[in-house]
Amino acid sequence: MNWDLDGQTAAVEEALAGGAPQRVGSFRFYFADQRWEWSEQVERMHGYEPGSVTPTTDLVLSHKHPDDRGQVAATINDILHTHKAFSTRHRIIDTGGRVHHVVVVGDRIVDDHGAVIGTHGFYVDVSATPDQDAVTERLAEIAENRAGIEQAKGMLMLVYDIDGDAAFKLLKWLSQESNVKLRPLAEQITEDFRAVRHAVAAQPEFDQLLLTAHTRVNGR
Repeated sequence: MNWDLDGQTAAVEEALAGGAPQRVGSFRFYFADQRWEWSEQVERMHGYEPGSVTPTTDLVLSHKHPDDRGQVAATINDILHTHKAFSTRHRIIDTGGRVHHVVVVGDRIVDDHGAVIGTHGFYVDVSATPDQDAVTERLAEIAENRAGIEQAKGMLMLVYDIDGDAAFKLLKWLSQESNVKLRPLAEQITEDFRAVRHAVAAQPEFDQLLLTAHTRVNGR
């Protein structure tokens, strides 16, 4: 996936800006100089005013919950060496001492020559996740009464605990990034979601399915 470093920035930020404040945001991490970029939403998620901090690997790790810091450090080390897409669920502590449960999903940044130069993706704050019974009931309702884009949007709302506007903008971002039309991508995400039993418990698996759904869209 080629990443137009100049042309795509505004589209990514716009796509991830919807919904409840601080709940969804984007990031980039460049391997050569270990340079991080955070969207305003991710800055606020960590307790910073936009533009007030320059993220570094040390700063990123300093905000991880002590019990999760080793896991995240190992993930960063792994992507530096393997250049693979990744998904992680962990806790961060903001500057005010508040704990946030986050899902971070990243895909590769590839330059015009096909070389992997970094990773980019999104943070989703899932601190308030619905219980499994509520998820099961609402999934049945969604599967029965909604189709296409609305169905995929509803499923993203459940999995990541974001509102409808943010879910739709996340779908648009994924569509733009993968250059796959929105409707077939939404249908593939819905199909993938149904294949994962107890989706909340299988969160990492769904994260990866979401990130790679465009590769399974065949002539929709």
